[in-house]
Amino acid sequence: MYGILLIGISVFAGFLGSLLGLGGGIIVVPALTLIFNVDIRYAVAASLVSIIATSSGAAASFLRDNLTNLRVAVLLEVGTVAGAMTGFLMAARINAQALFLLFGGFLFFSAMMMLRKKQDQRALIDHPWSATLGLGGEFKSETGELVAYKVAAVPLGLVAMYGAGILSALLGIGSGIFKVLAMDNAMKLPMKVSSATSNFMIGVTATASAGAYFMRGDIRPEIAGPVALGIIVGSWLGARAMIHLPAKLIRKIFVLVLVVVSVQMILRGLRG
Repeated sequence: MYGILLIGISVFAGFLGSLLGLGGGIIVVPALTLIFNVDIRYAVAASLVSIIATSSGAAASFLRDNLTNLRVAVLLEVGTVAGAMTGFLMAARINAQALFLLFGGFLFFSAMMMLRKKQDQRALIDHPWSATLGLGGEFKSETGELVAYKVAAVPLGLVAMYGAGILSALLGIGSGIFKVLAMDNAMKLPMKVSSATSNFMIGVTATASAGAYFMRGDIRPEIAGPVALGIIVGSWLGARAMIHLPAKLIRKIFVLVLVVVSVQMILRGLRG
């Protein structure tokens, strides 16, 4: 019974994770700790496996449909990795409680701003770095129309990814939310492209972290196995659904998740 429930939750987590580019950990960790009473170390390790599974399960579909922008992903990973290294070095000197409160408020504010945006605000002019590196691209909308897009504010996007990497290391949270926010708000990428590209990036980041948990013995096959199975199925379904769902609906779902995560961060900061 518990196994079926765990797989069902994992399918939902994979669906939402691939649809929004956030990974399934945002649902998997609370479910494992609160419903199944799993130790937080094993839950986080299973979450990393779920993120890799989400990314792997959806990557092929997103690449085939030209939603993932590989050039943007590789460039922005430089900022994320550098930020993660900085955050690791800063961890012992920073008050995490204050950070949770600060960035919980920031995420809530970002959610309200995104709620006011009724549709994608795409870049009208290619940034010089984008033109040089060929970062622009095109994708098929839900109506089958081929839509070309440009990339704005590439340096600002790199700075935002650096900050996302720092926060991920300091707070122990996935940086998928910050990646989507940076690509959507700063670089003016279409929402579907932002989600698909973030989905690819979080898989790369999680793979590096999962190795450390594996060496420490925190990845338990009896937990990670059913989670990964459900996540792969859910992420494939999410990738298929994204093609047909309007960007406006995906944006609303993302805003809802932003609000939930921001409230969780604020409560965690208040509890210390």
